[in-house]
Amino acid sequence: MGADRGRGARRTPGRSVAYAACGVVLLAGCASMPDSGDLRGVESTPRQDAQVRVFAMPPQEDAPASDIVQGFLESLTSDDPNYETARKYLTTQAAKKWKPELSTTVLEDGATIGPERAADREDADVVSYPLTGDRVATVDAQQSYAPAEGNYSQSLYLTREPKTKQWRIDKLPQGVVMGKSDFQRNYLSVNKYYLASHAAEGVTPQAVAVADPVYVRERVDPMTQMVRSLLTGPTSWLGPVVRSSFPTGTELADDVTTLTPDDQSKLTVPLNDRAAQVGMAQCHEMAAQLMFTLQHLTPVVEGVELQAGGKQLCALTEGEAADVAMRGSVQPAEYLYFIDGEHRLVRLPAAGSGTHPDPVPGALGEGAKELRSVAVSRDERSAAGVGVDGKSLYVGSLVSGGSLGEPVLTSQGATAEDRLTAPSWDVQGDLWVADRDPDDSRLLLLEEGAGKPLTVDTPGLDGRVKDIRVAADGARIALVVEKGGKQSLFIGRITRGEKAGEAPSIQELRSATPEMEELTTMSWAGDSRLVVVGREHDGVQQTRYVQVDGSTPEGPAPAALTGVKEIAASEDDALPLVAYSEDGIVRLPSGTQWQKVDADGTAPVYPG
Repeated sequence: MGADRGRGARRTPGRSVAYAACGVVLLAGCASMPDSGDLRGVESTPRQDAQVRVFAMPPQEDAPASDIVQGFLESLTSDDPNYETARKYLTTQAAKKWKPELSTTVLEDGATIGPERAADREDADVVSYPLTGDRVATVDAQQSYAPAEGNYSQSLYLTREPKTKQWRIDKLPQGVVMGKSDFQRNYLSVNKYYLASHAAEGVTPQAVAVADPVYVRERVDPMTQMVRSLLTGPTSWLGPVVRSSFPTGTELADDVTTLTPDDQSKLTVPLNDRAAQVGMAQCHEMAAQLMFTLQHLTPVVEGVELQAGGKQLCALTEGEAADVAMRGSVQPAEYLYFIDGEHRLVRLPAAGSGTHPDPVPGALGEGAKELRSVAVSRDERSAAGVGVDGKSLYVGSLVSGGSLGEPVLTSQGATAEDRLTAPSWDVQGDLWVADRDPDDSRLLLLEEGAGKPLTVDTPGLDGRVKDIRVAADGARIALVVEKGGKQSLFIGRITRGEKAGEAPSIQELRSATPEMEELTTMSWAGDSRLVVVGREHDGVQQTRYVQVDGSTPEGPAPAALTGVKEIAASEDDALPLVAYSEDGIVRLPSGTQWQKVDADGTAPVYPG
């Protein structure tokens, strides 16, 4: 289910070894490969059960060069922790120089091996094989996933070793390459957590945890992998807006090779001397980062203990971690909100099954202004609403007797579609909205929902913003951008101004739905996951989950629903999806089908 998992849907611990075919699931050596003929592909291994482990076979004696190429590529998809078997297909020098951890290139159907070529016409003991394929994605040395496209073209060079007369690969590209299905079987998307750099103000006085999704090899001690990755620091994309409480240079102690929780579900993490002098408050933040990271990997760990120099630095339980830092996906929403048939803001208990909403307290629930779209602050004390004509933005408190006052923002767009988007609140209590006026298209921020709107700098934005949603961590924003009749989802990093009244900027926008050409609506649905409604080229409308890095999380998509116009999800995935469709407001409780809530309602939202 990708990097975002519900509390009731985490992976179960432990993996068993399944035996099949050549003793276990063995790659290379189960069949003889021809050494001449047409192009042939290294087909991706069919998706196996999650408990099946795949092991590579070493090269056979006197294997032809083509078998060496085939066997090497297949060994890259095995569960060999350090690629020791894959290195047996290389010369001694090539094995020393090859760094598989530098990158993983994912191809649609695996690499196609071209015909053998003589690398040197005068030397029959040196040959090469071209590798080609259609690129899908890359995972870099930081374990960060990024969609990719275009052709893959590399070559493997082989030599017949003088002493043994065996063919071995002498020159190869760094990293590994595999097909999409092998990647899905081998790799697991997991969030590691850092703390937002911006001051803890507004709705919460706590530090705010920010998810940084990475891919780890699923059956190669993922727990230890994740701890090492966390200590290494955030990925380069997220790094400018987060901090780590682990001192620079902190690593696992030298004698640590693997980490395993004890019979009390506590994980002890010995660190090197760089962490030996941290104070208790800093240590608790370190432990909270670790606890959040492990919670997304396994339910086994219920507490962590950090050590350095053989002494305990601090210990923290799952519940105590929530007191140290706020994580969006565990902040419960009290109500679900939407606009009723009278264009008023109404609400229902978020975790309930009721279908009779009540108007919210205050002017927005009294119908003082007819509304088109709304947003409710994360503390559920204030709300913002766009008038039914899309022209004016109002902000009011959710208390009885509260007045509305004049609009805080007005658009000059000619039509409702060329005016204001639905607004969105961040964790600091600031309000975001986009003006779609073709003559003055801009992204705006109102500090604490009031005052002069600040124009947000959006370098690299190519198109007009159609919809916005700020993440619960306040460090990232999702934008639906329209250009040439097509809509795409982009995730941007929010860089805050150092002073009050200084506008933030959105940096390094990256696509989360590169294959979609029409995006109807979207909402955050976890710490690093969104739910989107749209369609691909020549496709039909579909509702599905996407990761902020552009990958597709494991697990099923939401149940099909026709005519979806708007969708709302909570970062806490224990709460149901809610949509505005041709049937009005409908709700999708876990494990059931869509249920009708209000036939006349529109614009459903959870706080945020």
